[in-house]
Amino acid sequence: MTRRLLPYLALLLLAPALVACGGDDDDTTVTVYAAASLKKTFEQLASDFEADHDGVTVELVFGGSSDLVSQIQNGAEADVFASADTANMDKLTADDLQGQDPQDFATNTLQIAVPPDNPADVSSLQDLADPALDLVLCAPDVPCGAAAQGVAEAAGLTLDPDSEEQSVTDVLGKITSGQGDAGLVYVTDVLAAGDDVMGVEFPESADVVNTYPITTVEDSDESDLAQEFVELVLSDSGQKVLTDAGFGAP
Repeated sequence: MTRRLLPYLALLLLAPALVACGGDDDDTTVTVYAAASLKKTFEQLASDFEADHDGVTVELVFGGSSDLVSQIQNGAEADVFASADTANMDKLTADDLQGQDPQDFATNTLQIAVPPDNPADVSSLQDLADPALDLVLCAPDVPCGAAAQGVAEAAGLTLDPDSEEQSVTDVLGKITSGQGDAGLVYVTDVLAAGDDVMGVEFPESADVVNTYPITTVEDSDESDLAQEFVELVLSDSGQKVLTDAGFGAP
């Protein structure tokens, strides 16, 4: 009888060790809050980062920069913040919520996005002032909305949108779904959308260039990994991912 019990006793003794070795309880998560226009590039960078860091997961939270910084100001647990403009990064630093001095890592300009068949025959920024046009813009407090206001003012135009959205991806969604004749989004968003939209260039876009800064967040539980992610974005390989997507140099 004793011999029959020995194998079971051995398993019981090994069980705690097996439990300790199994599972993913030791996995670490780095949370990155990033402007919606960075979605495609940061998904690639997050994948590259995870490949180089065993047991580390990068959780990406995308949205309008103004919404993201507001969430961080209200206690959201972010480790990294990447904004589509300096104004919203300034809100973070004004509250001393940055873990380090923000660093610029990319630039972007606007382009007109229209459905592939361009039913309203939009060919210039001036066409967006036509009251018969179903125009979609970002809200003024969102970087792409502030940029839209800037190019309109530089051109002496008043734009009266039919819809104001909280992120550039929401504007693009309105165009791709046929709910708008035209919208102002970033060059990078038009490129990422492929055949779903057509981009219309306009010379006034050069008057307003958005600069993208990035920083770690103060009191991050993963400050070292957060810093490494920032360094990846600033590295030659990170910059190549961004330039390949249409972003300009900082």
